[in-house]
Amino acid sequence: MNPKVDAYLSRAKKWQKEIEKLRMIILDCQLTEELKWGVPCYTFQKKNIVLIHEFKEYCAILFIKGALLNDANSILIQQTTNVQAGRQIRFTNIQEIIDTELILKAYVYEAIEIEKSGLKINFKNTSEYVFPEEFQNKLDEISALKTAFEALTPGRQRAYALYFSAPKQSKTRELRVQKCIPQILDGKGLNDQ
Repeated sequence: MNPKVDAYLSRAKKWQKEIEKLRMIILDCQLTEELKWGVPCYTFQKKNIVLIHEFKEYCAILFIKGALLNDANSILIQQTTNVQAGRQIRFTNIQEIIDTELILKAYVYEAIEIEKSGLKINFKNTSEYVFPEEFQNKLDEISALKTAFEALTPGRQRAYALYFSAPKQSKTRELRVQKCIPQILDGKGLNDQ
């Protein structure tokens, strides 16, 4: 047990019992407990396997390479269509966790085997994302913007592609693009300070 996770649990409000039970189940699978991204993270040979998250309406475990799991019980959830690798199992009470303990362990063990085997997720290339016309026009007009955008990491490029594409109205897409141009020119990602 990691003292940082103990501190995290002491601050948990709504899902404390559920998180504690999930913690015990996962630790029983011989994973190493850490605190990463501000949440409990469980690793095998320094490779991330599963996280515990808490949300307003539920708590969840998130398998980092969940898309590769067999999901024999059809309980894995893809949070949004843009999530490529991770998959969640959600809980709204402790009894759900107790009732599925053996299944959860089976999924954790399968996730460990996936990591041992070296299997990787085939992520979409940034070039496969559709950039809205409003952004593509700016890339065509401003060569410095195109150069700066191409210098960003693929993850930062994807974040901008998804952010710019989300609004239904062209006017809103245009506003988002205009707002982000200075940030892109500075070599920063969407959420960089």
